[in-house]
Amino acid sequence: MVFAQAMLVFVVLASGLVFVTFALAWLLGWVPSERVISSITGLTFSASILALAIVLWYLRSTSAVTATFGNWFAVGDYRFPMFFFADRLSAVFLGMTVVLVGLIGRFSATYLHREPGFFRFFLLLHLFAFGSLVAFAAGSFDLLVGGWEIVGITSVLLIAFFQHRTPPVENAVRVFGVYRACDIGLLAGVFAMHHWAGTASFDQGFPHLSGGRAATICLLLLWAAAGKGAQVPFSGWLPRAMEGPTPSSAIFYGAISIHAGAYLLLRLQPMLAQSPFAGAIVVVLGLATAIYGTICGRATADAKTSLAFASLAQVGVVFMEIGLGLKWIAVIHILGHATVRTLQFLRSPSMLHDYHQMHSAIGGEASQAEIDLEKLLPVSIQLWLYRWALDRGHLDTILDRFVVHPLMKLSGVFAKLDGIGWKRSSVTRESPVSAVYAKVRERAG
Repeated sequence: MVFAQAMLVFVVLASGLVFVTFALAWLLGWVPSERVISSITGLTFSASILALAIVLWYLRSTSAVTATFGNWFAVGDYRFPMFFFADRLSAVFLGMTVVLVGLIGRFSATYLHREPGFFRFFLLLHLFAFGSLVAFAAGSFDLLVGGWEIVGITSVLLIAFFQHRTPPVENAVRVFGVYRACDIGLLAGVFAMHHWAGTASFDQGFPHLSGGRAATICLLLLWAAAGKGAQVPFSGWLPRAMEGPTPSSAIFYGAISIHAGAYLLLRLQPMLAQSPFAGAIVVVLGLATAIYGTICGRATADAKTSLAFASLAQVGVVFMEIGLGLKWIAVIHILGHATVRTLQFLRSPSMLHDYHQMHSAIGGEASQAEIDLEKLLPVSIQLWLYRWALDRGHLDTILDRFVVHPLMKLSGVFAKLDGIGWKRSSVTRESPVSAVYAKVRERAG
């Protein structure tokens, strides 16, 4: 068992150590060559796959493999335990992460060849893998928050990967605002767990909560899961995230990051079972997102955005399965969707080329395979749905009014407080934080 624990620790920390090594090398003025970066990436994830296979072998005869590091800190009765926890649920997500990130690393070595941001991309790829593995291997919601935040910030940075253009940066800021607004639910939910149950560990907190308390925690964590999973009404940010490189779009919004919210709810499944009301809300939210993604996907004009809306629809169905208590059906659905969607994203550039060649070969337009159910509706409703889909359900307007703009105003308040603090400290130079906030407010109009 000690060997299995060591292998679990290696799986989680390997990509993080590579990130730290690359970052220190960059700070010291040395940037590795593309060959060195791709070779180290390949070795890291190949070794992680082998180590995870050992962990899976041990899970044949035990319910979980736990690697404990004591408490991060302790205050009174409050404890912040640090331990990695691999059971049959987390092992599925750990395996999906190391395999698909390793595949993306191999693909990106060719796709981003001679790209000026080649090193930056792989630096963020390793950080993303580390954050995902921490979130999936966390033994408590306390540690899951850390991995959750790392995944969020790497997502934002990779959306803004082509930073010489304005739209990627603007869309990254929008995604960051949505993440910040929704992550409040995760923090508040974990706080409520400690307040009412005394723990946020997966194997200790659930049996002691039911009724209104269970429903409150479920709804708070559903708020966070909906933001990360781009569920209605937060779906508007996902098409904008397609500004990043195709490999990052595949790994984030086709495979791993888009399913992080579903994993959070799967971990919450025992508590959802104690609150039928919260489970019904999950089902309704998933159904609304599946319908929204299907309708808006019909009006898209490019391949990546079409795949983004297809991901929305499938993740919505996954949320419905979780809300109905179909835990392992949801897990199988996630595995299949992640694999297929990653392939589709990576294949999308060449797929368009092949599609045009097929059109030329048959001498005209190919007939559509899907059934146009909307043609059964009256023409007036069809036109309304088409306009609604073109504007993507007006969700951007809703997010601007109720999420992005309030956060910008709040940032202005913090900027003023920051300026007051610097003045009182008799510092004559302008606060760097204030300067950043001022630029953001100026860009927001």
